Amino acid sequence: MSTDAIVLLKNDHKQVATLFAQFEKKTTTKARRGTIVTEVLRLLAIHTHIENTIMYPEVATALPEVKDDVLESYEEHHVVDVLSAELAGMTPDDERFVAKFTVLMENVRHHVREEEDEWFPIVRKGMSRTQLREMGARMIAAKETAPEAPTPPSALKKVIDAVVS
Repeated sequence: MSTDAIVLLKNDHKQVATLFAQFEKKTTTKARRGTIVTEVLRLLAIHTHIENTIMYPEVATALPEVKDDVLESYEEHHVVDVLSAELAGMTPDDERFVAKFTVLMENVRHHVREEEDEWFPIVRKGMSRTQLREMGARMIAAKETAPEAPTPPSALKKVIDAVVS
């Protein structure tokens, strides 16, 4: 298995995209949708944690020209955290459950497109393979203890403040 940070994040993106596709099938039952949402929220919490605490700060330091992109990514993560927290308190029987998860999917898909099409190529060009492998190894280790719930706004603010200063 590769420890390249970008490869790891793209694999996470694929895993979530697969679950999104399952959710969107007309034949998916309410119960299955509930299970899918629970798993997506867990995966997103872990994924955003490793990006927020490892990838984004390290990239912002190594490549100051992408600092604005990093800040935008933090804000996109915040939106996902808010939607995730709201979804965590809902059931598939709630009237807005499908609508709220659809908005979450749209936000995540937008974020993934920006990362993969615009941001990751800059990171790959600006950082060495060794840097990306070492970062990826730290990300793999961090997944073991990462929170499985959305990042509270106060914790995210501390991470962002460290990048901005």
